[in-house]
Amino acid sequence: MNLLRDDIRNVAIIAHVDHGKTTLVDELLKQSGVFRTNQNVVDRVMDSNDIERERGITILSKNTAVHYGDYKINIIDTPGHADFGGEVERVLKMVNGVILVVDAFEGAMPQTKFVLQTALELDLPVIVCINKMDRPEARPEEVIDEVLELLMDLNADDSQLDCPFVFASAKSGTAVLNLDDEQVDMKPLFETILKYIPAPQGDPDGDTQLLISTIDYNEYVGKIGIGKVENGTIKVNQEVMLLNAHNLDKHLKVKISNLYEFEGLAKTDVDEAQFGSIVAISGIPDLHIGDTISSLNNPVAIPFQKISEPTIAMYFNVNDSPLAGTEGKFITSRHLRERLFKELNTDVSLRVEETDTTESFKVSGRGELHLSVLIENMRREGYEFSVSKAEVLFKYDEKNTKLEPMEKALINLPEEFAGSIIEKLGQRKGELINMSPYGSGYTKLEFSIPARGLIGYRGEFLTDTKGTGVINTTFDGYNVYKGDIQYRKQGSLIAFESGISITYGLYNAQERGILFIGAGAKVYSGMVIGQSAKPEDVEINVCKRKQLTNTRASGSDDSLKLSPPKILSLEQALEFIETDELLEVTPTALRIRKKILDPTSRMRSRRNK
Repeated sequence: MNLLRDDIRNVAIIAHVDHGKTTLVDELLKQSGVFRTNQNVVDRVMDSNDIERERGITILSKNTAVHYGDYKINIIDTPGHADFGGEVERVLKMVNGVILVVDAFEGAMPQTKFVLQTALELDLPVIVCINKMDRPEARPEEVIDEVLELLMDLNADDSQLDCPFVFASAKSGTAVLNLDDEQVDMKPLFETILKYIPAPQGDPDGDTQLLISTIDYNEYVGKIGIGKVENGTIKVNQEVMLLNAHNLDKHLKVKISNLYEFEGLAKTDVDEAQFGSIVAISGIPDLHIGDTISSLNNPVAIPFQKISEPTIAMYFNVNDSPLAGTEGKFITSRHLRERLFKELNTDVSLRVEETDTTESFKVSGRGELHLSVLIENMRREGYEFSVSKAEVLFKYDEKNTKLEPMEKALINLPEEFAGSIIEKLGQRKGELINMSPYGSGYTKLEFSIPARGLIGYRGEFLTDTKGTGVINTTFDGYNVYKGDIQYRKQGSLIAFESGISITYGLYNAQERGILFIGAGAKVYSGMVIGQSAKPEDVEINVCKRKQLTNTRASGSDDSLKLSPPKILSLEQALEFIETDELLEVTPTALRIRKKILDPTSRMRSRRNK
C-alpha cells in the first residue's frame, strides 16, 4: 500500500554554472538554524574540496538536510558544468522535485536547458528561482519569458508550465514571491518548497528497496553509497541482496553495517530509516552507482538512467623524462593504475582502459575540464606522470560514415569583438546559427561546432575578447565529420641540451618567441621552453654561457634584461600542447616536452610521416 511521507521533502538545486546555487544553499542552511548564531561560516560551505573553492565551481553533487518547522528538507547541490553532467543525471533519481536557479541578468543559458531537460524527462515538478535580484542590471520580467519559452521548447506539460516563480538574492539572504513584496528572509522559498514539491511516496510495509545514486569514498570506511529508500525500511545489521538492472549477473548477499542520515553538513548514525529518507550506507566493498539494495525474500532491481558516454580522451603515461622520479611520491605504473581505477569508484562519467603497454592508460571523460580536475587532484596527491593532447572520440554509423561529437556554443561579448570571433570559430569548423543584440553594446552568438574545434580555444577566446567575453558550451549529439582543423599556428621553442637555464642563453632565445621559463630552471633536451614566433619548431641552447675573454667580464651578464616568462596554468598547458607533445605533470612543476626527446630521432619520425 503506497503512502505519502509528509514530514520529508527531497529537492535538488539545478542551474547553469555560476548562477548562485551553492550560495543559495548556504542561506537555506543558515536560516534553518544549522549553524550557531556566533559561528564563523565560510562562503560556499558546500564546495568542500580545494579545487571547487579555488575555481568557484561545484564538481561533485553534495547532500545536506535542513529542518523547517516540522519538516525535514533534504537538499542536493548539483554541478552546473556540462563536464559534470553525469553527476546531475543520476542524483535527480533521489528527489521529488527541483529548484531551477536562473541568473536575473544572464537568463536561461545552455546548461540551464540541459539540467532542466533531465528533470522534465523524469517528470519532476520545477520551482524557478530567479536569483541575483540585487544586480543593478537585473531583468526579471524578460528572464521569466525566457524560462517559459525554454519550458515550451522542451515540451513541458501544462502542470510543469504552471510552475511557481520565486525572486531571490542569495547574497543578501532574501526571497519574495512578487517583485513588489518587501525582502526579509528566505521564508517564501521554504514555503514554496513545502507547497509545490511532493512528499515522497512508498510502501512502509513493503520489501526494502534502495537505489544507489552517488558514491562517496572515505579512507577509513571505504565506499559510502548514497540513495533514497524507495520502499519499506532499512536497518543496521539487516541482510540484503545487492542487484543491478544493467548487470543481471550481479546477485550478492551483503549486510548493512553502518547507516547514516544527513543533518546539516554532517552524517549522523541511525539504526533504521523508512521509505522517503535519503541515507548513506558503508561497509559494502562491491557497491557501485546504479546498484539496488533489496530484501532477500523478494529481490527486485530498480531501473537506472544510463550515464552519458564520454566524448574526449587523453593518454596518462608513466613519466619517462630525464627528470622522472625526482619530484613525485607516486611514480610507477602500478601507482598510476591503482589511482585511475580508484577514481572510477566515485566518477561514473569516466572510463579508464589499459593499452598494449603497462606504461600508458587511455582515460576518457566528458570534456577538458572534467579531465583537468582529475589531473590537478592527482598532482596535489603527489603523483608524477605525463598526459597527451586531448582527442575527441569518433563514432561510425552503419554506412561506416565517420561521426564526431558536436557542441552548441553560446557566446556573449561586446559587439566590437564579434567579427574576429566569428572568423576564428569559422576556421575551427564552427557554424553560426544565430546572432542577436544582448543588453547595451553586447552581442549574443550561437554556434554549432565540433568538440575538437573547442580544444585549446578558451584561453585564446579570453585574449581575443580582452577578458570580457563569456563562452558556454553544451553537448549537442554526433554529426558527420567536418574535416581537418589546424590548431596552433606557431611552433615550439625546444631546449637543445640538458642543464640549468642561464640568463645569457635565455636572452638570445627570447628574440625567437615567448618563453615559458626563467633563469635557474631545470631543462632537458627535447623540453619545450617557449612558443616560437614562426610556424616551425626552433631548437635553442638556453644553458649556453658567454665565452669569457680578457676583454669581457662575466659581470656584464647582469645588464641583460629578460622579459618575464609566460607561466602556463594546467589548462593553458593542456590547450597549448600539440599531438607530438606531452605535458609532464609533477607536484611541483608542469613541463611541456616532445614525445621523442632525441632531435635526430624526432627529425627522422617527422620525415617518415
